[in-house]
This record gives sequence, structure tokens and C-alpha cells, in this order.
Amino acid sequence: MVAVKYIPSLKFEREAWRSGALLVAGVDEVGVGPLAGPVAAGVVALEPGRKFAWFSDVRDSKVLSATVRETLAAQIIDSVPYAIGWASVEEIDRIGILPARRLCMLRAIEQLPSAPSAVISDALDLPLADVRAVVKADAQSVSVAAASIVAKVARDALMVEACERFHGFGFCQNKGYATADHKRALHRLGPTEIHRKSFAPVAQKSFGW
Repeated sequence: MVAVKYIPSLKFEREAWRSGALLVAGVDEVGVGPLAGPVAAGVVALEPGRKFAWFSDVRDSKVLSATVRETLAAQIIDSVPYAIGWASVEEIDRIGILPARRLCMLRAIEQLPSAPSAVISDALDLPLADVRAVVKADAQSVSVAAASIVAKVARDALMVEACERFHGFGFCQNKGYATADHKRALHRLGPTEIHRKSFAPVAQKSFGW
């Protein structure tokens, strides 16, 4: 685990609860920068008056080890409403990564068992009522940090499955991100069906897209 600047709190959730919201959902997406694989969003919904031990342990998923993320994800999904939304590689290539980010967030929210009264989004505005977009919300909000964790664990698991299908790219380790080994494999083996053809260096003319 690396040093963190922020400690997530319930500040934004409490503000929404005080305004009358009964179910506040935090939403965050992961997998924006990789050369391969989908982008995923997690959403975690919290009710006022309920507190769980993991509230004090969640952080932005990027600063946690895989083991800690997996432990926390199991605690989160066992205690509160959550969902995962996806935008495929094909959708990323067709509409662009920013619209795909919003799309997977909206899909995650739609899958919650009950519609939230308010949404805290990590930086992105969404075409929904009562959405609060907060820069670095995954580092500041308990629900958004929790959403980032469940999304990261889900996407990492999918990329481990891809590692078993597409040998030589190191997806088990790099999860599709542009590591030096991944880029060397890409030039040696060429792109797979799960590479984002709109992303450099996948989009290089030498591949003939």
C-alpha cells in the first residue's frame, strides 16, 4: 500500500442524507487507460444510519494491494447493494473512451436493486437527477472508494480469464495496461480481439487497421 493524501469519509453521503436522500450511490470506473479489455464501473449504495467495519478501511482502489482489495470487495458485496457495469472494447472503439466511461457507470446504476435518491460520481457528470460529480471522489467518499474497489476486483478477474485465452501478453500481471512487456508482446504477436484498436500503439498503421 502506498501513502495516501485523502482518507475517505461520509461527508458527501451525509450531505445527501440530510437533504432527504434515502439511498446514496457512489460510482467509479476503472480500466480507462489500458490497451486491452473493457472499461468497468462499480456502484455501491449506502443508507443512513448503517455503518460497517470496512468504512474505515476503504481507499481509492489504486493505492491498495490486490489482496486487500479482494478482502474488502468481499465485505462490501456481502453487506450493501452494489452492481458492476461494463462497456466493451467494441463500444470503446466506436464511441470513444469518455462516452464509454459514462455508459458503464449508467449501466451499473441501472442494475442496482433499488434506484438511488442521489449519486456521487468520481468526476464525471451523468445524465441523471441528483448527481454530484466530485474530483477525486474515489479518494474522498466511502461509497465511491468502495465502488472503485469492487469494480477493480471484477475487472482484474476478467483480465485473468483473458490471460488464459490470449497467451504471451501477460494479462494476468498487467491487466491490459501498457507495460513495456505488453507493448513488446503487442509488436511481436499483433493485437488480439480484446485490444482497443482506437488506442495507440494498437492503432499503429503497421497493424493494418
